[in-house]
Amino acid sequence: MATIKDIAAQAGVSIATVSRVLNYDPQLSVSAETKQKIFEAAEKLEYKKKRTVKKTAQETVALVHWYTEEEELNDLYYMSIRLGIENSCQQRGLYLQKVLYDELDSLETEKITGIIAVGKYSEKQVAVLNKLARRLVFVDFSPESEAFDSVVTDFAKVTEKALNYLWNKGIRRIGYIGGHERFQDKSGPITDMREQTYEQYMTEKEALNRGDMLVGTYSASDGYKMMKTFIEHHLNDLPTAFFAASDTLAIGALRALNEAQIRIPEQVSIIGVNDISVSKYVYPPLTTVKVHTEFMGETAVELLVEKLKEERIAKKVVLPSELIVRGTTF
Repeated sequence: MATIKDIAAQAGVSIATVSRVLNYDPQLSVSAETKQKIFEAAEKLEYKKKRTVKKTAQETVALVHWYTEEEELNDLYYMSIRLGIENSCQQRGLYLQKVLYDELDSLETEKITGIIAVGKYSEKQVAVLNKLARRLVFVDFSPESEAFDSVVTDFAKVTEKALNYLWNKGIRRIGYIGGHERFQDKSGPITDMREQTYEQYMTEKEALNRGDMLVGTYSASDGYKMMKTFIEHHLNDLPTAFFAASDTLAIGALRALNEAQIRIPEQVSIIGVNDISVSKYVYPPLTTVKVHTEFMGETAVELLVEKLKEERIAKKVVLPSELIVRGTTF
C-alpha cells in the first residue's frame, strides 16, 4: 500500500500538507490545483501494475463528465472512474478528448468515434449525447432505454452488505448519512438506491428511525456539518453506528465525531462506500464497501472498443463490491 510519504513525493508537496488534504482539513489553505495533484497521486498509487494491452488503431474518444473539477474534488468517486478511463485509453492508444456536459459545443464531433459519459443524465441529455455519437457508453448510470451500453454497481447490494455486517454484530440502531443529487438540467431528482435500500432494510427489521437520517450533498463538508449538528442535539443519544452513502461523507462525519471526542468504534461505528484511496489515511482508517471505480472506467473503454470493431446488442455490466473492514468498526 502506498504511504503518505509516497503521495507527497509524487505530488511534490510536504507530508503534512498531504495528511491535511486527505483528511479534508478546512483550516488548510491550498489551491484546488494542489488538492487535485494530491488526490490524483493517491488514486494512481493504488493502481495495480497493468498487463500490456494490444493497441488499437488511433481513434478519438470523448469523455463527457457531469462533474466540474471542483465537484470532483468533493467526491473522489468520480475522479477514480475518470482516471481508470484515462489509463485504459492511454494503454490502448486511444486519444481522449475530455469535456463537461455543458461544454458539448466545444466537442469536435467530426473526429469522435465514440463517447463515454460519466455520471447521471436525464432522458433529454441522453438524447443529445446519442445525436453526437452513435457509439455511446454510460458509466455509473444506466438509461431507461436498452439501446446503450452501461457499467454500474448494484448499490442496493452495497447497502445490504454494510447493514448486514452491522446487524450481525448485534447493532440495532443504525443511522444514515446520505446525499441527494439532481440531473444538471434540473429536470428532476435522482433516486438514490442507498437511501431507498436503507429505509427498506430498516423498516423490515422494524428499526427505522427517520430522526437518525442525515441527508445533504455528497461532500466531506456536508458530512461534517450534518454530524456536528446531530451531535449538538443528540450527544447523549447517538446511534450505535452510521452507514454513510459515500466515503467522503463518512470522512466528514468522522472528523466531527473525533472533534467531539466520541470514541470510534467503541461508542459509534461508521461504514462508508467506495473505498477511495483517502479512506486508508483517516483516523481511524475507514471501514467501507469497495466499489471498483477504476475497473468501471476500464470496462467502459473495453465496451466502447468492442463497439468500434463491430456492431452488437447493448450490454449492461454490473460490477461486484467488497466489504473492507478497518478501524471504524469492530
